[in-house]
Amino acid sequence: MPTFQYSAVDNKGQPIKDRIEADTLEEAITKIRRLGYFPTNVKEIHYHHKIKEISGVSEPTQKKKKKLSFTIGGVKSKDLTTVTRQLATLQDAGLPIIRGLKILLSQLKRGLLKKTLSSVIEDIESGSTLSGAFARHPRVFDKLYVSVVKAGEVSGALDVILERLADFREKMERLIRKIVSAMIYPTVVMFVAIGILIGLMIFIIPNFAAIFTELNLELPLPTKILINFSMLLKTKWMYIPSIPIGLFTLYKILGKIKKIRLVIDRMKFKIPVLGVILNKSTVSRFTRTLATLTSSGVPILDALLNVKDATGNAAMSHAIQQVYDSVRGGETITKPLRAARVCNEMVINMVEVGEETGELDKMLIKVSESYDDEVDRAVEGMVSLIEPMMIVFLGGAVGFIVVAMFVPLIKLMQGISGS
Repeated sequence: MPTFQYSAVDNKGQPIKDRIEADTLEEAITKIRRLGYFPTNVKEIHYHHKIKEISGVSEPTQKKKKKLSFTIGGVKSKDLTTVTRQLATLQDAGLPIIRGLKILLSQLKRGLLKKTLSSVIEDIESGSTLSGAFARHPRVFDKLYVSVVKAGEVSGALDVILERLADFREKMERLIRKIVSAMIYPTVVMFVAIGILIGLMIFIIPNFAAIFTELNLELPLPTKILINFSMLLKTKWMYIPSIPIGLFTLYKILGKIKKIRLVIDRMKFKIPVLGVILNKSTVSRFTRTLATLTSSGVPILDALLNVKDATGNAAMSHAIQQVYDSVRGGETITKPLRAARVCNEMVINMVEVGEETGELDKMLIKVSESYDDEVDRAVEGMVSLIEPMMIVFLGGAVGFIVVAMFVPLIKLMQGISGS
């Protein structure tokens, strides 16, 4: 009967190395699982002192040379979530990790994700763990993703952890889609309206200005302002794109300075209407991410460090750093969280109850679900507020143009009738 050499971890996360006899690789993996271990590497031992690669680890001398390739574009979040869900299903079915990854690889279209998975397979075949292989590709797998996978490897429940990770990613994507879809209509209308106004300023107003010049009319102040602005747009239109580009570049440069970035991100929470949405979505991301990590078995300090990088807001990251320092010093989460003033009292009270009852992850999930609903309502309220604001803006702009253009004409007609 063939002998297999294996590496595994027990239910306490301790590494195990041993040998087992079985007729096939699948039978060996089944026997190892029956012992209560989670296999990470299984190899058949041959009598000529050579180790034949079976499930994913090959000798360094057999390591394949990686081909250099260039891939344009990134990885869609939806595609990575789908791969995560499928990998969880394959793990639950008992397939070795290498075999599961190769099945997924064969289904993917050419692109960065397929190239990355191919590289991950090669790394695992060279002796790396799954989380270690993922960590070598931060462009595709962020720190949060790698930490959750590592927790699954250590706990021996990789299939369950991958399922939770897929659920988490789907919920975050659903929240983002709701916000984006709600903003499409007002954004399109605003861009069309601004385009029409710019067209009037460049092509119509100069014709009126030429008429006024020929008639040698004394123009009122609104008309002068409108004509000067129109001439500026007509002669300097090529510089218009540089304004938003310059502002965006300045924002990015200032955002590299930690203190300024902290001030900017705090100010974002104070913007009327929009600030509420940003705050609630950030808090929802923070609580859901922390709940996913802690429920997956990631130690609270490691979880906080990973959450800090995943919030996307410097003010929230600063608050989480204070929470990390407090927990490391033996204190609670709620005290520094309350002092940071980025979460309302309801969130802090639920976190405090979770700490006291030992069910922090459940409380954090409830907070995130509650805030997801509030974000939906806040987005709907903002959209309903934007529509009348756009009407007022367009009405005011068109009204100003009409008044500025027709006041001189009215004076001209009055002068003609008076003469």
